[in-house]
Amino acid sequence: MESAWAYTFLSVLLLLITFKFVSKRRERRGNLPPSPPALPVIGHLHLLKPPLHRTLYSLSQKHGPILSLQFGTRLVVVVSSPSAVEECFTKNDVVLANRPKFVIGKYTGYNYTTMVGAPYGDHWRNLRRLSALEIFSSSRLNMFLSIRQEEIKLLLRRLNQNSSRTFAKVELKSKFSELTFNIIIRMIAGKRYFGDDVADDKEAKQFRELIREIVKYGGASNPGDFLPVLRWIDYQKVEKNLARLSRKMDSLLQGLIDEHRRDRSTNSMIDHLLSLQESEPEYYTDQIIKGLMLVMITAGTDTSAVTIEWAMSLLLNHPDVLKKAKTELDTHVGQDRFIDESDLSKLHYLRCIILETFRLCPAAPLLVPHMSSDDCTIGGYNVPRDTIVLVNAWAIHRDPEFWDDPTSFKPERFEGGDVEAHKLMPFGMGRRACPGAGLAQRMVGLTLGSLIQCFEWERVSEMEVDLTEGKGLTMPKAEPLEAMCKAREIMHKVSCK
Repeated sequence: MESAWAYTFLSVLLLLITFKFVSKRRERRGNLPPSPPALPVIGHLHLLKPPLHRTLYSLSQKHGPILSLQFGTRLVVVVSSPSAVEECFTKNDVVLANRPKFVIGKYTGYNYTTMVGAPYGDHWRNLRRLSALEIFSSSRLNMFLSIRQEEIKLLLRRLNQNSSRTFAKVELKSKFSELTFNIIIRMIAGKRYFGDDVADDKEAKQFRELIREIVKYGGASNPGDFLPVLRWIDYQKVEKNLARLSRKMDSLLQGLIDEHRRDRSTNSMIDHLLSLQESEPEYYTDQIIKGLMLVMITAGTDTSAVTIEWAMSLLLNHPDVLKKAKTELDTHVGQDRFIDESDLSKLHYLRCIILETFRLCPAAPLLVPHMSSDDCTIGGYNVPRDTIVLVNAWAIHRDPEFWDDPTSFKPERFEGGDVEAHKLMPFGMGRRACPGAGLAQRMVGLTLGSLIQCFEWERVSEMEVDLTEGKGLTMPKAEPLEAMCKAREIMHKVSCK
């Protein structure tokens, strides 16, 4: 009993000390962005309700497009203005090039050494250069074109199984997830983990379960990141579980590397990086390779899958737009061959549809958090060192000052040409923007174009597709997309070849 009282007293004392420290620190900062009233110790954590980007948008409507929040002991500045974002990633680009150190990065990010979580500096610059030249360059992406083509054709044939003559209902969310996951894993390791031709079903199942768990922890904020006392006691055993996941994932990734070290007959990303390792072993270590593999899997699969799902949902709710896209494809590609990536540059309306989907439904509505490495100013307000900066891209994409009828789906708004980067930023902005944007655009463009070219699409009922957002890091739909599809002429021709 006495030990329980002592533990309670110590916890309360630590919380009071933390609150006093935060209060004094805030007083010294001065001229911070506007802020709503905060509670002792937890600050504004009680205000955060999913979906977070909508909650932050509501707060910005009350307190202004640049606001400050206190997440426990961490100061957070939320930016929801295009002009302020432009200032962040021009004048303050280097100062805001760091990432906050959340606990998940320690365990699943190889102690903050991956391209996503590494602090700005020589190591990160080397990783960025490596990814730009050896992974995401046009020549490397072109080498893996056949993988994207084959996986999309497998998806089309699966859809065709029950819809070759009449409309059939299909569930699309899982199919899109499996498609993007297989594309990325085949690029990395030359093997499939979903559908047919899975060489090692046990390994595939283990990999899928691990990715699901990692995504779950990535999408749920850990209170210990903002209240250190909870981390000291490992509240909800978050660190223990992350350490377990980390060991399992590391073992799996190392197994893939060792497998390719024994047999270099495939032309995968691992094989290429192992060749580089032979010439520069001190830099291209196994840990660097595993970090690159993990970033590609976690950042490159779900984001593309949810974008395709949102695009199809929007098209089903706007059959006139779907008809116009189909006419464009029939005119420029026809019904005698599948669309190819080389066709995408000619399909201007399809590009507009994709840009409008990026605008309304960005896969990362708050982008990836930044952290200030020094004191700076944004919009005339002070932003102290070690402040977390969140960019609400979702809010900026719907700003009525810059977008006409901002909540409506109107692909035609992009027919005038390119839009300024600080008004449309689905892949971020500045030196830490997503280096995989080119791959994502190829996957989304080829998949969406193929679905429109090869099938007729209708809603399951007269009711519009529900566009409610679910919980998660990548803004998923609350209800997985289902639709009615029927094969078009091209599927009968191709399936007979």
